[in-house]
Amino acid sequence: MQGNAFGIDLGTSNIKIYSLAEDAVRIEKNMIAIENKQNIFAYGNSAYEMYEKAPSNIQISHPLSNGVIADINNMERLIRLFITDMSKGSPKPADYFIAVPTDITEVEKRAFYDLIRDANVKAKKIMVVEKAVADGLGMEIDVKNSQGVLVVDVGYDTTEVSILSLGGIVLSRLIKTGGLKFDEAIRQAVRKEYNLLIGQKTAEGIKKSLGSLEKEQKNAVVYGRDIVVGLPVEREIPTELVNSCLEEHFNTIIDSIRVILERTPPELGADIFRHGVYLTGGASQISHLPQKILKATGLKVNEAQRPVESVVLGLSRILKDDHYKTVAYAIEGMGR
Repeated sequence: MQGNAFGIDLGTSNIKIYSLAEDAVRIEKNMIAIENKQNIFAYGNSAYEMYEKAPSNIQISHPLSNGVIADINNMERLIRLFITDMSKGSPKPADYFIAVPTDITEVEKRAFYDLIRDANVKAKKIMVVEKAVADGLGMEIDVKNSQGVLVVDVGYDTTEVSILSLGGIVLSRLIKTGGLKFDEAIRQAVRKEYNLLIGQKTAEGIKKSLGSLEKEQKNAVVYGRDIVVGLPVEREIPTELVNSCLEEHFNTIIDSIRVILERTPPELGADIFRHGVYLTGGASQISHLPQKILKATGLKVNEAQRPVESVVLGLSRILKDDHYKTVAYAIEGMGR
């Protein structure tokens, strides 16, 4: 494609933007800090640094929730800020390809289109790509052939389980289980077991370091507030406690995979048996999840090399390779 184009993957936790002109991906926290209910105080990674630490006059929030846009005004502001940064000060006319979850309503899909149209970023053309298809492309799968592919994308708020074939989605299921639920489970377990209140960032840190802690046979060291005495304290949290509290959420994801497999046509099922599950998404990196999927389904688990970026890497392939342009489609208003 000649000229300027962007591929955008809006995640609840991270926003990923690919610039064709720069051939580069930018990943930032999808957060905005608003001072006195109107002024932008910080955005992206800077807003995340302030999260759980800001005074009451600064509100820090995620404009996305459960895979859909919850606060369109702030999301528009964020898009405009990031595109302005990537365009070195002033957005130039460009084509936009945006990834959307499959299992959401047409109104919610339309909101993604309206977001780019109204963000004042000089959009010439706005195309939509199903997130699972972009995931497949980002993991180097040729999604346009007739083989069945099972993609499991474990995100921050949601997990999307999809069967792909011939450049489209045969079956898809979106469940409200993801990294945030994992973090909350860790916080609740620590509170129940140790009367210790820890922040969301601390729980996320435990989750991410679980694999390396187990390898080194160490416990997680956390800082929080003792509920009984009300003072800040340091505690060691055994990895066994973390594993046991995550079990329920892992099982929810596995149950969804089973439901999709039970509804899969036999010929596609045969392909999936041969190739296995393709596991991606930021929260898919958590220790033990791939092994549990393997044990529960008997299918080989192919883990994405860059799970956070797989969707936006798929969008970059669509922008660079005309062979994959047909997987993108327009919503009424702006055609191809």
